[in-house]
Amino acid sequence: MTAVEKIEEQLASLRIAKRSTLSEEPAYLLDIDVSKPAQSESSRFVAVSCSNKSIRVYNRETLNFLREYSSRPGILNGVRFAHACDSIVFSACSDGTVKCWDIRVATQKAVQVFSGYPSNVFISFDINCSDLIICAGTEKVEKDTFLVFWDARGITDCASATKEPLGVYSESHNDDITKICFHPIEPNLVVSGSTDGLVNVFDINKDNEDDALISTCNSDSSVSFIGWSGKDYKQVYCMTHDEGFCWWDIAQLDTEEPITLLHVLDVRDTVCIENDSLHYLVGGLYHEKADKLFLIGGTSTGNIHLISCSTEGLSLVGTLCGGHSATVRSFCWNLTDESLLTGGEDAQLLLWKPGAVERSLAKKASMKIASSVQKRVRVHNSSLKSRKK
Repeated sequence: MTAVEKIEEQLASLRIAKRSTLSEEPAYLLDIDVSKPAQSESSRFVAVSCSNKSIRVYNRETLNFLREYSSRPGILNGVRFAHACDSIVFSACSDGTVKCWDIRVATQKAVQVFSGYPSNVFISFDINCSDLIICAGTEKVEKDTFLVFWDARGITDCASATKEPLGVYSESHNDDITKICFHPIEPNLVVSGSTDGLVNVFDINKDNEDDALISTCNSDSSVSFIGWSGKDYKQVYCMTHDEGFCWWDIAQLDTEEPITLLHVLDVRDTVCIENDSLHYLVGGLYHEKADKLFLIGGTSTGNIHLISCSTEGLSLVGTLCGGHSATVRSFCWNLTDESLLTGGEDAQLLLWKPGAVERSLAKKASMKIASSVQKRVRVHNSSLKSRKK
């Protein structure tokens, strides 16, 4: 059995190991991150960004609730743990700040606030692999859209200090910057995606934005997810709000070879699923051991489809059933124990492990809830039309 076949078999054998208890105020679970483990340890925490404008932190193994942070009336977008310290968690806020909390401290107050410029409304962000730089992307305000950068050093030293930006990029996108993703191993590389359809790769060590822009790839649609893949992470991929998929090889920029590895206009039309269908994409995960990119998609009733990517096309690996009862909005893959965390519009957080057995087999009743998230999470017209088909 090849490494890829072994990984695909493992993915298909994922079963529910733990289920979070629903809180008094149910919310859509929009983003998930797992704390980065110290040497030879397993990760301790999972943080979830919720549609009720809060960040919730859970124990990674038991899914027991630990902490909740909010920034009302501001809306928190996305959640990331620091790489070197597993108790530091970040989120970008619509009030023009990126906030940082320390799980060890029993206070709701942010230990650090990274402030943007007066008109900034942040809807995406990331922190680089060395924990030195934070970058956040803004909504378009009038004609302006920005990538804003801060020096993230000394997070744990200066409680409640506010940091001003190092600078901004303002020329490379002309609409909302929906996603930002730093390179997993090269701290100076970052990719951004926007509703303008562009996916831009920057080298932030360069002196100015023009020199920093290494490549611009066009997805021809509004970008909903971006990531890095391939050996040494030389490839970039994205998903779009109308369920398209694009995959590029940045290593080919200096050659005569085409950089596009695969472009699928609508994944729903190309992936064959027996007795089921694919309604949407959630995101992608690159499996280092197998050198393989997988996509995660699903159905409106909560089934999760795992899809394998190759330059020849997309194919179904397996379907995870019996977990969620509504659309799945977020996931986080943990390579160390091959587990998957998923969150959805049914307000559930699920931990899946290969061959696991769930003690309580009762599937939760559908909890799909009306939420204020629709006002903020951009659902684009093209997406709405295509889903009505």
